[in-house]
Amino acid sequence: MSSRHFGRLINTGQVSALMQQRSVALRIKSERERRMLQRTSNQNKTWIRTLLLAILPVAATSVLGQLATYPNIESWYSTLEKPTFNPPNWVFAPVWTALYILMAYSAWKLLSMPAKTPGRSSALTVFFIQLTLNALWSWMFFALQSPITGLVNIIVQCGFILATIGCAWRVDKMAALCLVPLAAWVSFAAVLNFAIWHLN
Repeated sequence: MSSRHFGRLINTGQVSALMQQRSVALRIKSERERRMLQRTSNQNKTWIRTLLLAILPVAATSVLGQLATYPNIESWYSTLEKPTFNPPNWVFAPVWTALYILMAYSAWKLLSMPAKTPGRSSALTVFFIQLTLNALWSWMFFALQSPITGLVNIIVQCGFILATIGCAWRVDKMAALCLVPLAAWVSFAAVLNFAIWHLN
Protein backbone atom coordinates (compact mmCIF):
# COMPACT_ATOMS: atom_id res chain seq x y z
CA MET A 1 0.00 0.00 0.00
CA SER A 2 1.44 3.35 -1.01
CA SER A 3 2.02 6.06 1.60
CA ARG A 4 -0.37 8.34 -0.31
CA HIS A 5 -3.17 5.74 -0.19
CA PHE A 6 -2.45 5.10 3.50
CA GLY A 7 -2.65 8.84 4.18
CA ARG A 8 -6.02 8.99 2.44
CA LEU A 9 -7.36 6.21 4.66
CA ILE A 10 -6.19 8.04 7.78
CA ASN A 11 -7.80 11.31 6.60
CA THR A 12 -11.04 9.47 5.77
CA GLY A 13 -11.05 7.90 9.24
CA GLN A 14 -10.47 11.27 10.89
CA VAL A 15 -13.30 12.85 8.91
CA SER A 16 -15.62 9.98 9.80
CA ALA A 17 -14.71 10.28 13.50
CA LEU A 18 -15.26 14.03 13.42
CA MET A 19 -18.63 13.59 11.73
CA GLN A 20 -19.66 11.04 14.37
CA GLN A 21 -18.58 13.40 17.16
CA ARG A 22 -20.50 16.23 15.55
CA SER A 23 -23.59 14.02 15.19
CA VAL A 24 -23.37 13.02 18.87
CA ALA A 25 -22.90 16.67 19.90
CA LEU A 26 -25.94 17.72 17.84
CA ARG A 27 -28.04 14.95 19.41
CA ILE A 28 -26.98 16.02 22.91
CA LYS A 29 -27.72 19.66 22.10
CA SER A 30 -31.12 18.73 20.64
CA GLU A 31 -32.00 16.63 23.68
CA ARG A 32 -30.93 19.45 26.01
CA GLU A 33 -33.04 21.97 24.09
CA ARG A 34 -36.01 19.58 24.14
CA ARG A 35 -35.72 19.20 27.91
CA MET A 36 -35.42 22.95 28.37
CA LEU A 37 -38.55 23.52 26.27
CA GLN A 38 -40.43 20.85 28.22
CA ARG A 39 -39.31 22.38 31.52
CA THR A 40 -40.40 25.84 30.36
CA SER A 41 -43.76 24.45 29.21
CA ASN A 42 -44.29 22.72 32.57
CA GLN A 43 -43.35 25.91 34.42
CA ASN A 44 -45.84 27.92 32.33
CA LYS A 45 -48.60 25.39 33.02
CA THR A 46 -47.82 25.48 36.75
CA TRP A 47 -47.81 29.30 36.75
CA ILE A 48 -51.19 29.46 34.98
CA ARG A 49 -52.71 26.81 37.28
CA THR A 50 -51.46 28.68 40.36
CA LEU A 51 -52.86 31.95 39.05
CA LEU A 52 -56.27 30.38 38.41
CA LEU A 53 -56.32 28.75 41.85
CA ALA A 54 -55.70 32.18 43.37
CA ILE A 55 -58.09 34.24 41.23
CA LEU A 56 -61.12 31.97 40.69
CA PRO A 57 -62.12 31.43 44.36
CA VAL A 58 -61.76 35.15 45.11
CA ALA A 59 -63.74 36.10 41.99
CA ALA A 60 -66.43 33.54 42.90
CA THR A 61 -66.66 35.07 46.40
CA SER A 62 -67.13 38.52 44.88
CA VAL A 63 -69.88 37.32 42.52
CA LEU A 64 -71.70 35.38 45.26
CA GLY A 65 -71.58 38.44 47.50
CA GLN A 66 -73.06 40.65 44.79
CA LEU A 67 -75.86 38.16 44.10
CA ALA A 68 -76.95 38.39 47.72
CA THR A 69 -76.30 42.11 48.20
CA TYR A 70 -77.62 44.07 45.22
CA PRO A 71 -81.23 42.78 45.18
CA ASN A 72 -81.60 43.78 48.86
CA ILE A 73 -79.99 47.23 48.91
CA GLU A 74 -83.03 49.22 47.76
CA SER A 75 -85.73 46.89 49.02
CA TRP A 76 -84.40 46.29 52.54
CA TYR A 77 -81.04 47.87 53.41
CA SER A 78 -82.19 51.38 52.47
CA THR A 79 -85.02 51.14 55.02
CA LEU A 80 -82.70 50.43 57.98
CA GLU A 81 -81.50 53.02 60.46
CA LYS A 82 -77.78 53.51 60.14
CA PRO A 83 -75.09 55.17 62.28
CA THR A 84 -73.62 58.54 61.30
CA PHE A 85 -70.33 56.92 60.24
CA ASN A 86 -72.04 54.66 57.68
CA PRO A 87 -70.29 55.26 54.31
CA PRO A 88 -72.34 56.03 51.21
CA ASN A 89 -73.26 52.95 49.19
CA TRP A 90 -70.97 53.81 46.26
CA VAL A 91 -67.88 53.47 48.50
CA PHE A 92 -68.27 49.73 49.04
CA ALA A 93 -67.76 48.54 45.45
CA PRO A 94 -64.33 50.14 44.81
CA VAL A 95 -63.10 49.27 48.30
CA TRP A 96 -64.06 45.61 47.95
CA THR A 97 -62.64 45.46 44.42
CA ALA A 98 -59.26 46.61 45.75
CA LEU A 99 -59.45 44.20 48.70
CA TYR A 100 -60.32 41.24 46.46
CA ILE A 101 -57.36 42.04 44.20
CA LEU A 102 -55.07 42.09 47.24
CA MET A 103 -56.58 38.82 48.48
CA ALA A 104 -56.00 37.12 45.12
CA TYR A 105 -52.40 38.37 45.04
CA SER A 106 -51.84 37.14 48.59
CA ALA A 107 -53.24 33.70 47.70
CA TRP A 108 -51.05 33.59 44.58
CA LYS A 109 -47.95 34.37 46.63
CA LEU A 110 -48.75 31.55 49.04
CA LEU A 111 -49.66 29.08 46.30
CA SER A 112 -46.42 29.91 44.46
CA MET A 113 -44.32 28.72 47.38
CA PRO A 114 -43.05 25.11 47.20
CA ALA A 115 -45.61 22.67 48.58
CA LYS A 116 -43.24 21.54 51.35
CA THR A 117 -42.67 25.09 52.64
CA PRO A 118 -43.32 25.04 56.42
CA GLY A 119 -46.58 26.81 57.27
CA ARG A 120 -47.80 27.10 53.66
CA SER A 121 -50.61 24.57 54.10
CA SER A 122 -51.85 26.18 57.33
CA ALA A 123 -51.79 29.67 55.81
CA LEU A 124 -53.78 28.53 52.78
CA THR A 125 -56.28 26.66 54.95
CA VAL A 126 -57.13 29.67 57.11
CA PHE A 127 -57.08 31.92 54.03
CA PHE A 128 -59.82 29.89 52.33
CA ILE A 129 -61.82 29.64 55.56
CA GLN A 130 -61.92 33.42 55.89
CA LEU A 131 -62.78 33.67 52.18
CA THR A 132 -65.72 31.30 52.69
CA LEU A 133 -66.92 33.35 55.66
CA ASN A 134 -66.61 36.45 53.50
CA ALA A 135 -68.97 34.96 50.90
CA LEU A 136 -71.40 33.73 53.56
CA TRP A 137 -71.64 37.12 55.29
CA SER A 138 -73.50 38.71 52.37
CA TRP A 139 -76.05 35.90 52.40
CA MET A 140 -76.48 36.07 56.16
CA PHE A 141 -76.77 39.86 56.38
CA PHE A 142 -78.50 40.75 53.10
CA ALA A 143 -80.21 37.62 51.74
CA LEU A 144 -81.49 36.51 55.16
CA GLN A 145 -81.95 40.18 56.15
CA SER A 146 -80.42 39.34 59.51
CA PRO A 147 -77.86 41.79 60.97
CA ILE A 148 -77.38 39.59 64.05
CA THR A 149 -76.44 36.55 61.95
CA GLY A 150 -74.11 38.73 59.92
CA LEU A 151 -72.57 40.04 63.15
CA VAL A 152 -71.76 36.54 64.41
CA ASN A 153 -70.19 35.72 61.06
CA ILE A 154 -68.09 38.87 60.81
CA ILE A 155 -66.67 38.52 64.32
CA VAL A 156 -65.49 35.00 63.50
CA GLN A 157 -64.31 36.22 60.11
CA CYS A 158 -62.12 38.89 61.74
CA GLY A 159 -60.48 36.19 63.83
CA PHE A 160 -59.68 34.07 60.78
CA ILE A 161 -58.32 37.08 58.85
CA LEU A 162 -55.92 37.83 61.72
CA ALA A 163 -54.99 34.14 61.88
CA THR A 164 -54.32 34.18 58.12
CA ILE A 165 -52.04 37.21 58.48
CA GLY A 166 -50.15 35.50 61.31
CA CYS A 167 -49.72 32.23 59.39
CA ALA A 168 -48.83 33.97 56.12
CA TRP A 169 -46.22 36.15 57.84
CA ARG A 170 -44.13 33.03 58.53
CA VAL A 171 -44.34 31.97 54.88
CA ASP A 172 -44.31 35.18 52.81
CA LYS A 173 -44.40 38.60 54.44
CA MET A 174 -45.80 40.31 51.34
CA ALA A 175 -48.72 37.87 51.28
CA ALA A 176 -49.41 38.76 54.91
CA LEU A 177 -49.14 42.53 54.37
CA CYS A 178 -51.64 42.36 51.48
CA LEU A 179 -54.27 41.20 53.98
CA VAL A 180 -53.75 44.02 56.48
CA PRO A 181 -56.16 46.40 54.63
CA LEU A 182 -58.72 43.58 54.63
CA ALA A 183 -58.39 43.18 58.40
CA ALA A 184 -58.83 46.93 58.91
CA TRP A 185 -61.90 47.17 56.64
CA VAL A 186 -63.63 44.06 58.00
CA SER A 187 -63.02 45.31 61.56
CA PHE A 188 -64.72 48.58 60.58
CA ALA A 189 -67.51 46.58 58.90
CA ALA A 190 -67.98 44.60 62.13
CA VAL A 191 -68.47 47.84 64.09
CA LEU A 192 -70.89 49.04 61.41
CA ASN A 193 -72.74 45.71 61.48
CA PHE A 194 -73.08 45.94 65.26
CA ALA A 195 -74.37 49.52 65.06
CA ILE A 196 -76.99 48.61 62.44
CA TRP A 197 -78.16 45.65 64.52
CA HIS A 198 -78.31 47.83 67.64
CA LEU A 199 -80.27 50.61 65.92
CA ASN A 200 -82.77 48.23 64.34
